[in-house]
Amino acid sequence: MRTKIILLLSLFLLTIELQAQHQKREMRAVWIATVANIDWPSSRTLTPKAQRDEMRALLDGCVKNNINAVIMQIRPTADAFYPSQLEPWSNWLTGRQGQRPNPFYDPLQFIIEEAHKRCIEVHVWLNPYRVTNSDNLSILNKDHLYFKNKNLFVKYGDKYYFNPGLDETREFLNHVVEDVVERYDIDAIHFDDYFYPYRVAGEEFPDEAAFRANPRGFTPDQKNDWRRNNVNLVIQELQQTIKSIKPWVEFGVSPFGVWRNDNVDPRGSATRAGVQNYDDLYADILKWLKEGTIDYVVPQLYWEIGKKVADYEILAKWWSENSFGKNLYIGLYASQLGSPDAPAAWRKGNELCRQLKMNQNFPQIDGAVYFSVKPFLKNKQGLNDSLQANYYKYPAICPVNRNIQGEASAQPQNVRILKDGRDAYLLWDDVNEEGGCQIAYYVVYAFKGSKVGDMNDPSNIIARTTENCLELDTLNRKFKGRYAFVVTAINRYKRESVPTQGVTRRL
Repeated sequence: MRTKIILLLSLFLLTIELQAQHQKREMRAVWIATVANIDWPSSRTLTPKAQRDEMRALLDGCVKNNINAVIMQIRPTADAFYPSQLEPWSNWLTGRQGQRPNPFYDPLQFIIEEAHKRCIEVHVWLNPYRVTNSDNLSILNKDHLYFKNKNLFVKYGDKYYFNPGLDETREFLNHVVEDVVERYDIDAIHFDDYFYPYRVAGEEFPDEAAFRANPRGFTPDQKNDWRRNNVNLVIQELQQTIKSIKPWVEFGVSPFGVWRNDNVDPRGSATRAGVQNYDDLYADILKWLKEGTIDYVVPQLYWEIGKKVADYEILAKWWSENSFGKNLYIGLYASQLGSPDAPAAWRKGNELCRQLKMNQNFPQIDGAVYFSVKPFLKNKQGLNDSLQANYYKYPAICPVNRNIQGEASAQPQNVRILKDGRDAYLLWDDVNEEGGCQIAYYVVYAFKGSKVGDMNDPSNIIARTTENCLELDTLNRKFKGRYAFVVTAINRYKRESVPTQGVTRRL
């Protein structure tokens, strides 16, 4: 009986292991929302030290789950989580717009340094047009652009926005992005779904004057096309701005999950969503993907498998067939897990694990992004347990972006093992890249025996590090006998160097 139990347990564990197709290249990211203090900082009254401690804890939680990128909201409402000459400090950071941290520090620089030393990419998330979350203008700093040039802004519903129809709006957004890309070692610029705002019932967006002043050849019955063209122009210009400064920095967009329903457009998905990107937010995502004016897309598929009006399976398949060869990551709704108000699918079992497993059926899907980091790290419905034991059991490298040309990293040299008493260290010479595109980190592989094995198998990765020295005795894995060690370098283009010759030693 005992033998049978052990055999059944072994078969069960093997089945669990086989559920996941472990990929060496996969996007595993989380959004870190700052608006309304959703994720960070937890309160506008935290001291800078407490803010930094919170961020370190969030990043450490990401490392534990083998997350390899964070999407950090640095411009939630035309304000800044970094020192800027263009926009004031965010009130979500210090409690009052325009007030800098005291004692002073640069939150964005801090986050980049802390994330990068953990081998986590930083995609900075900006909201293009939103200025306020209410109609209360008293929260704006006196030096805000609103008070310098009110003609750039409109009120729609109970919120204020930049007017997307103005050339000056596009020019200003380009200055904001240019400033960030030039000054910070970021990995990507990221926009979410807030282009033209979600519709307000019974109210037309107030851009008629801008349309009449600059219709750009569009007729009155083509006003919606003009609105889409406004967004197309800013997307195209931002891509050019980013690449002119740092060509390896990606430009990604996370749209609402439905482009168009197929009862409106035969190219659309078999859904009946009440909101459509193309018609309501004036965001023609397919055009951007086809033309390559964005480098990746993260559709927010925040619905369960089998939902009548927006079935996750239908949408995952549709986006995989309509990504035009660009990197495709799926936005998953970690906040919904276990919610008492959610449909039954989110309260029984783990809907996100079901969706991750389903994603394996679509090879065009390059990974997932979770909204948002706090609920993600709460291990709702055992999500973190499942990731650590199964789907994200091994580390993964962020995918190479297929829309960006780049060369492989230079090869590490002089890999050797140094023994100091009972301690053993793996060392190599630092790689220095030219042209501004530096090394992001090193990847270390270990193979039992004297031969180098499968380097596409992530279970052979024992470490990713920004250092050129690895203390083997500190790793979870114990090395006894003969091992072949290999080191490669990953540069900012996410391209891996030629592997070094395996160094074999008896430990």
